[in-house]
Amino acid sequence: MASDAKDEAILRRKSNKVPSIDRGILRLIDDMLDTLYEQNGVGLAAPQIGVSLRVIVIHLPEEEHPKILINPQIVKAEGEMNGDEACLSVPGYVGQINRFNDITVKALNEKGQLKRYKANGGLLARALQHELDHLDGILYYDRLPEGEYLQEARRVEDDHVDDHDPEREPIENA
Repeated sequence: MASDAKDEAILRRKSNKVPSIDRGILRLIDDMLDTLYEQNGVGLAAPQIGVSLRVIVIHLPEEEHPKILINPQIVKAEGEMNGDEACLSVPGYVGQINRFNDITVKALNEKGQLKRYKANGGLLARALQHELDHLDGILYYDRLPEGEYLQEARRVEDDHVDDHDPEREPIENA
């Protein structure tokens, strides 16, 4: 996770394309997955651990294996969805974010194979867009509608964000 001014600057700039998949990139992917699992996250982009490269890992709870995306690009995006979104780089907060509902992304996997990932709504569509934003220096709260603010996240017994708590206080954009 970003922890100092240098790392914060990395979160705000466009990441560099990965020129080749070598041992360093494979080690980066392993480090990213370790961080993702330690933090109980769904997705993580390399800038979130201080590395300005276009690498994303996503592991949905219902899937056996994580998705590794190197140099990802959106191929198609349409429709709209709105929902709660949080970020490992901005812990303790949640915001109502508009995203595309249907999205197709192409990327290389860790073996250098070109893959396409299609998501029609749901967590994968949201995670892909959220992590791709990180690669372009965009944080999720940058996408809050005008006049909307982050809310303090409250945890419930099953460890999911309670997005229906009327007692939550709005928080100014971080």
